[in-house]
Amino acid sequence: MKMRRWILLDLWVLSLAVISCYGGTVSYGIFWGITLIPVVSGVYLLSAYWNLKIMQQLESKNMVCGQAMPYLFVLQNESFCLFAGISVNMFSSFSTVEELPGDKEYELLPKDKKTFETRLTCKYRGEYEVGVKEIVLTDFFRLFCIRYRVPHAVKARVLPKVTSVAKLNSVENFSMFLRKESVLERTEPDIVVRDYIAGDAPKQIHWKASAKEGKLKVRNRTGEEKTGISLFWDTRRFGTEQREYLPVEDKMLETVLALGNFFAGKNIPFWAYCGQSGVLAKHVESIGDFDGFYQRVSEVIFDRDENLGVLLSLLLGQGQLAESRIVFGVMHQIDETVMRMTEEFDRAGIMTVFYVVTDENMEDYARQSTQRHKIIAVPVSAELDGLL
Repeated sequence: MKMRRWILLDLWVLSLAVISCYGGTVSYGIFWGITLIPVVSGVYLLSAYWNLKIMQQLESKNMVCGQAMPYLFVLQNESFCLFAGISVNMFSSFSTVEELPGDKEYELLPKDKKTFETRLTCKYRGEYEVGVKEIVLTDFFRLFCIRYRVPHAVKARVLPKVTSVAKLNSVENFSMFLRKESVLERTEPDIVVRDYIAGDAPKQIHWKASAKEGKLKVRNRTGEEKTGISLFWDTRRFGTEQREYLPVEDKMLETVLALGNFFAGKNIPFWAYCGQSGVLAKHVESIGDFDGFYQRVSEVIFDRDENLGVLLSLLLGQGQLAESRIVFGVMHQIDETVMRMTEEFDRAGIMTVFYVVTDENMEDYARQSTQRHKIIAVPVSAELDGLL
């Protein structure tokens, strides 16, 4: 297009030189013909701008991340002129539209319209604009083009997706953590001690019974019923641009839901926590409670003022994690405050598993993992099944 404009300018200068040297009707005719080409192109572009209409519609503005939704958009020519060189640009950073019919550029006869029925898929959880972003109009001579943003763009509210994981590779013999002590009491009501289960607090160990039987034994608390599962996640927003924070936040919530779906699917009760000033706490008993948990997670708002260290201090100070055998955490970044908190977890006899959603090198933190404290890096684009 730029080359065409240079050629037109050269021809206009050449025609001007011919008029100066030779004059004549033909020379003036060529000069005015070349001069009027940009004017005709401008009039055409303005006419197309005012008379080309677009309508777009999603079947529902509430979508689930990764699931295709029927999407319709219509281009209509409301004038008596032929329009050609029409193309559309889509919002492509956070959503994709399946292949559109026809060429990339369209032409519309007078009073004609083109209807496209396709499907649109959103990549990340959040609320953002999707579909057609702008219209590009090019004149017949392909000298100029104008772009204009589509008014009333479609905004989708995208809910996080739920990923099913077959097992948790991060915890060996995970089933040992899932046994309720009350079950032991119902089957063996007269015992005072029982076998040690990885994750039991050291203060529960009955040393005399352990020495007598040659293996670790712990006191059986009468009336206690706990699964020892707690789940928290960081709601601090990292970054100022959507392209920076949306993928990370989406993967964090996908990880939270994958863990919650795993526990609920096995009817394993757990507590979930997030927030800071107002701590969101949700108790999930079984798969029947998962819909409510999903709704609460979908409504979570990330904020730059949130502080994971404050959340953990609140939970520890109020004793909300005291009965946990194992605590799962999902975050984007681990700082020294969080690392120091793990020492308090360890002193309380609580095992911790931290999932850090990042594409950065996590080897330094991974080397600090022990049998009772593990740090697992979760790449933003990774599949969770087999990773968690």
